[in-house]
Order: sequence, then C-alpha cells, then structure tokens
Amino acid sequence: MVALKELNENVGLAEQMQAPEEGPIVLINVFTIDPSDEAALVSAWSHDADFMKAQAGYISTQLHKAIGGSGTFVNYAVWESVGSFRAAFTNPEFQKRIADYPESAVASPHLFKKLAVPSHCVA
Repeated sequence: MVALKELNENVGLAEQMQAPEEGPIVLINVFTIDPSDEAALVSAWSHDADFMKAQAGYISTQLHKAIGGSGTFVNYAVWESVGSFRAAFTNPEFQKRIADYPESAVASPHLFKKLAVPSHCVA
C-alpha cells in the first residue's frame, strides 16, 4: 500500500480538493520507491491510469522517471476541474487500488493551475 506524504505541509490535498471550482487543474504526484520496485509501481500506476482515463473530467496523464538510478517518479495529470478530480480520487474503486502499490511507495499528490508569465508561459 502506498504511504501518503503531503507535498506542502501547510495545505494538504484534502484541503485543496475543497477549493472553489476552477480548472483546468494539474495533479502533480511525486512517487518515491525502492528502485527494485519499479515494475510494481509502473503496474499499479498503469492500473490506476486506466481507471482515471474512464472518469468524467479526465484530460491526460504522463508518468516521468528520474534518471541516474533514482527511485523517484512524477505523475502529471490534467483534469477539467477540482470537482472532477475529487470525484475520481474519492471513488471507492480508486481508493481500493491504492493497496496495489509496492510497500516502499510514498506518494505526494498536490493540485496546481497553470500561470501566465509574460514571454514564457500561457495559461
């Protein structure tokens, strides 16, 4: 089962999921594992991604692997709104799937929105 560790100790995921509706939003989920558990993590993540892909408001996801032998992975998922993510994340079927992650897995999910920065980023 994956252990949850807040990415920001001042504002947790549960509090973020109660935020006023806005969107699109981005879930950034940082996973750390024992590198020997990579296949188990990818398998569990893929199983979750199949579920999320079928949920209302899902847009896309991408898993990234750190280089140099690191056991760190980042999932980047785009959702139409906080509400659509909340409905999928709190779905009992999804919550059961958390048990499929390797024992060494620690997940740090957090919600973000894109910012417009002149000359660099568009919202």
